[in-house]
Amino acid sequence: MHTASLRHDFPLFRHRPELAYLDNASTTQKPTAVVDAERFFYEHLNANVHRGAYGLAEKATAACEAVREKTRAFLNAPSARQIIFTSGTTASINLVAQSFAAERVKEGDAILVTAMEHHANLIPWQQVCLKNKARLLVAPISHEGVLDMTAFEKILRSESGKVKAVAISHVSNVLGTVNPISDVLALARKYSAVVLVDAAQSIATHSLDVQALDADFLVFSGHKMFGPTGTGILYGKEKWLDSMSPTVFGGGMIRDVAYEKTTFASTPQKFEAGTPNMAGIVGLGAALDWIENIERENIERHVQTLLAHATARLQSVPGLRIIGQAPKKSGIISFLLGDIHPHDLATFLDQRSICVRAGHHCAQPLMDFLEIPGTVRASFSIYNSKEEIDRLVAAIEDAQVFFGRLAIK
Repeated sequence: MHTASLRHDFPLFRHRPELAYLDNASTTQKPTAVVDAERFFYEHLNANVHRGAYGLAEKATAACEAVREKTRAFLNAPSARQIIFTSGTTASINLVAQSFAAERVKEGDAILVTAMEHHANLIPWQQVCLKNKARLLVAPISHEGVLDMTAFEKILRSESGKVKAVAISHVSNVLGTVNPISDVLALARKYSAVVLVDAAQSIATHSLDVQALDADFLVFSGHKMFGPTGTGILYGKEKWLDSMSPTVFGGGMIRDVAYEKTTFASTPQKFEAGTPNMAGIVGLGAALDWIENIERENIERHVQTLLAHATARLQSVPGLRIIGQAPKKSGIISFLLGDIHPHDLATFLDQRSICVRAGHHCAQPLMDFLEIPGTVRASFSIYNSKEEIDRLVAAIEDAQVFFGRLAIK
């Protein structure tokens, strides 16, 4: 697989061939197949789904439902009924928090998260706990970014029967840590806790078999896996989804309506009120096809090669400190360069057409734990190359001179 030829499959890089886009943990670029799929929908299939009795609407419905089935196969879910279309990971987590958790968590109960969670996998649970007078418990991590599994189990054991839900990222969006998700799920089952897996950072690189994992809920966003923005998936076990109440109400999610009472549709329609992002869903299907064609194993292998190269190169830069040194990492590196502010360094790199992220990455409590204001984050995908990493390192060394941290050689 040749990176240069693969990059040509992405319109942005055809327009901006000089760009080193290293912000893939935030969002990935979109291949031509995804852009074309959205355009095709608007040009040939545009009609509202699930409502029209005419041919065009039926074709639009069939196109979207085909993506539901495609997602089922991608995750090896037992039934397409278990695939809920949402606007992204954040919406998926909020749905589970506001329906499943809010209806089950009582005063004195607890929800367990980890110290490395993105705000989207923290705040929804926090708010449920505040409203229901429950407790938000936090499993600690080491300064290297490794989840303390001994402490994790200790919390579950000491709070046995009280921890109603566990929410955990498969891969940290800041540290790149790959959490031992199978072990987490096994421990949670042992103590009768339901688990939501945030797979936003792993869905494009890791084969996630929800039946093998026995996951209760798993969520991800389309835009982090080469798909359109405004698309996301919530997978859930049927027993949980069928027992949950909808949290958004309107057209398309009802069976019968009277002024006195409304009867809701069954899963998945009861969670999909209003007109969905139909073109986006079709684009998501194209992204799934694109990934299956490339194969996730190849994407992960390439990303790991880049991670090893970047780690070695960055560690050789005087004054640079990598934040997060877990033994198992995905293609994400956060770092600090002496006392140069992350935003200043990111702005400098942008002048060299290198796109990185700077700030707290929606993980302020993690930054507080690490006692840092934020980091610069480089994150890799299938279209990145070792040459781009070498450009990054050379630009960082130039930045040290520019900011007066090193003398000109």
